[in-house]
Amino acid sequence: MSRDAAAAVHARAYEAGDREACLAAFDSNVPMFFDPSERADFEDFLDARPGRYFVVVDADGAVQGSAGYALSADGRCADLCWAMVQRNQHRAGYGTVLLDVRLRAIRAEGGVLDVRLSTSQHAAGFYQRHGFVTKRIVPGGFAPGIDRCDMVLALG
Repeated sequence: MSRDAAAAVHARAYEAGDREACLAAFDSNVPMFFDPSERADFEDFLDARPGRYFVVVDADGAVQGSAGYALSADGRCADLCWAMVQRNQHRAGYGTVLLDVRLRAIRAEGGVLDVRLSTSQHAAGFYQRHGFVTKRIVPGGFAPGIDRCDMVLALG
């Protein structure tokens, strides 16, 4: 992505009109990052109109990915969820924009000590580069060939 294009990229809150673009991003990441069986769960998640879910938009206004988070009942932990970028846009900076907007929002919540996530072995390196530490790996934890990597970033 050029410097001008990177400057035009931004994240914003998810809107119902983003649904198809988010599903297209999901589909582009099957089967390496998501199992096809997870699509119905993602559709249900989007239909619930999540309050803490974001999309990343390119210089032309097209949604290139999405990601969110939820707070624990006591507000001390935040769990990252449903993060994805169009497969042909991996390594273009969109994932970093989505992670940054979530971490800023989580810090603004106040009182959050740890940020947790479960991701695949294919995305774990991205989160490690941003300070997350792997706490547990469950081989085939999401689906055959898609391991579950539980990771944490300490904020407090």
